[in-house]
Amino acid sequence: MSIRLQRLIERLAAAGWIGAALMPSTNLTYLTGLRFHPGKRLTLLLISANGDTPVMVVPQLELERVRAASPFAMRYFAWNDAEGPLNALAAGMTAAFGAGTLTRPLAIEHTVMRVMELRMLETVAPGLQTVNIDPLIGELRMVKDGEELALMERAVAIVEQALHAFLTQVRSGLSERVLSRMLHDAIIAAGADGESFTNIVASGPNSANPHHENSDRILQPGDLVIIDCGAVYRGYQSDITRTIAIGEPTAAARHVYDVVLAANTAAREACRPGVTGASIDAAARSVIEAAGYGAAFVHRTGHGLGLETHELPNIVAGSDTPLVAGTTFTIEPGIYLPGQYGVRIEDDVVITKERSRSLTTFSRELIVIQE
Repeated sequence: MSIRLQRLIERLAAAGWIGAALMPSTNLTYLTGLRFHPGKRLTLLLISANGDTPVMVVPQLELERVRAASPFAMRYFAWNDAEGPLNALAAGMTAAFGAGTLTRPLAIEHTVMRVMELRMLETVAPGLQTVNIDPLIGELRMVKDGEELALMERAVAIVEQALHAFLTQVRSGLSERVLSRMLHDAIIAAGADGESFTNIVASGPNSANPHHENSDRILQPGDLVIIDCGAVYRGYQSDITRTIAIGEPTAAARHVYDVVLAANTAAREACRPGVTGASIDAAARSVIEAAGYGAAFVHRTGHGLGLETHELPNIVAGSDTPLVAGTTFTIEPGIYLPGQYGVRIEDDVVITKERSRSLTTFSRELIVIQE
């Protein structure tokens, strides 16, 4: 049994829950390394809080692959398309949690489990009570071990290499959509398994939309351009944003850039063991508010990063859990002026035993593309 699974079982027992049922999802991958194609065939990992061998209810066609790839012993209950999954699920639930009515709640993933799986669980376990496991397992995933950090650092190195190569190709006269494809190709060429998300190339007034969808707008001299991208390496993500200028920006635009850079710096300097997401957010927000742009900072300062691009912790007001060494997250303050332009500067940060370290090292100074 892996250390990750042992920690989860300890948390389940401490919460007084009977166990957990996990979907094929990032959480299941985190615990087992197993990956599944999304589909409609029932697949569930059943974990007992008493520490018994986990149970996997799995389609027959996946059984041998899963058995060969599993990093620890599991009991398997396979089913085929002709018979359907209910008998295998009923037997698996009995093996995992005992016969009869479940006397304690079963933890499920509220943000992942579909109605299909929930209804099947309710069919084989009448009177089932469920609770949300997402916060519990999210706290486990929030703190990265050395192997995870090494993979994230590689993902960062890949996207920064790609960004350097990409910026040599940026010029006015090209569209956001064309540049987006060029950036995608650069990330793959640098060694990524894929992009963390569809990259954003937001130019001119489009940069005032934090989640702009790439368009056919042509870059023009004087534009500020937000470039937001990430790389996946062996399942782990990076996420970086830089804002560049096509030709010399106006004095007002450069001032806004400098304010965002100061906010990014203040937030990174606030990162240390024991700090909260709320405190880091306040460090960035206070700089932007003092400059008179508080209403233009319309999102949180950052989010957790790892197997997914959005995990715990949230770097925002109300996030009051002290952060410990190994916690990874983004720092990405921004100012967005509708109809004009926007600026965002994003880095990936890890809390260390002494203070913190930025995994991203790409220059934060304004890059001006000379025409």
